[in-house]
Amino acid sequence: MLNLFNIEKESPIQQIDSNCLKKRNIRLSIKRDDLLHPLISGNKWRKLKYNLQHMQATNKTQLLTFGGAFSNHIHACAGAGKLFNIKTHAIIRGPHLDTQNPTVRFAKQCAMDLHVVTRIEYKQRHDPDYLAQLQAQFPYAYIIPEGGSNTHALPGCAELAKSLPKHDYLICPTGSGGTLAGLIEGSFEDTQLLGIAVLKQAEYLNKEITTLSKKAAQQSNWQLLTEFHGGGYGKFTNELWQFCQRMQQRHNLPLEPIYSGKMMYALWQLIEQDYFAAGSHIMAIHTGGLQGLNGLKYRGLI
Repeated sequence: MLNLFNIEKESPIQQIDSNCLKKRNIRLSIKRDDLLHPLISGNKWRKLKYNLQHMQATNKTQLLTFGGAFSNHIHACAGAGKLFNIKTHAIIRGPHLDTQNPTVRFAKQCAMDLHVVTRIEYKQRHDPDYLAQLQAQFPYAYIIPEGGSNTHALPGCAELAKSLPKHDYLICPTGSGGTLAGLIEGSFEDTQLLGIAVLKQAEYLNKEITTLSKKAAQQSNWQLLTEFHGGGYGKFTNELWQFCQRMQQRHNLPLEPIYSGKMMYALWQLIEQDYFAAGSHIMAIHTGGLQGLNGLKYRGLI
C-alpha cells in the first residue's frame, strides 16, 4: 500500500548549447523536473512523495498545508489531492481571497478547502500550540509545512540527486531549504552544490538546511548564495524577466522569474564571471513552478 503514491515517470535532461559555454569548455545540463507531471511537477512532487507515504503510514486520510494565494506548493497539494483522491485543506494567508486568481481557481477545481486567515494568524504557522489546535480541528489531516520542507521531503530530493548522470556542480533555487538539503543527502561528497536563495536575508536558511540534513551539517561541499534574490521573494527585475524570455526563445527552456528563472539568471552570471573551472559539468534543477506565470500575468506583472 505504501507504494500507492507514485507518478511513475522520470523527467528528461536538456543540454544547453551556447557560445558562452563553449568558449569556457563548460557543459550545462538542465534536469527538467517541470515535466514530471502536469498537476504536480518539480520539487513539489519530490517533497510530497514520501510525505504522502508517511500520511498513509500514520493513518491520516487528509492533507493540510499553508501558503500564499499564488503558491506553487498549494497548487501541487491540490493537484495531489485530485490525482490520489485525498481531501485537502490549505490555510491561506489573507486577509482576503481573490477567487479569480488562477491558483485559487485551480485549487477549488481540485476540491481543496481554502481557509483564509489574517496575516497575524498566518505568522503562527510554525508555532507548536497553533499546530496542535489545527490538528484538533482537523483530526484526520496530516499537516505539511509551508513549502513542503520537512524530514519526509528529503528522501524524494535525495532520489533525484542519485538519479543524475555524473556532474561536478549541482545547482537549484532555494526557498525553504528542503530541496537543497535533500540534494546534499543524495549527492557524493566530491559534488559541489549551490543553492540560489530566492528571498532577501536568506542566511537563516543555512541553519534550516543543516537541521534537516545531517550530511549538510558535516560537509563543506555546499553553499547558499544569497545575493541573487532580485529584490526579494516574489520580486524580480525587468532584466531577469528578459533573460527568462531569451532562454525560452533561444533554448526552448521555459522559466518563471520567481524560482528557476532566478536560479538560471544567477548561474549565467556566475558562468560569465568564470566561477566554474574549465571542463566542468553543471547540472541545474528546473524545479517547476511554471503555473506561477499565470498568476504573474493575472496581476499584470509580466
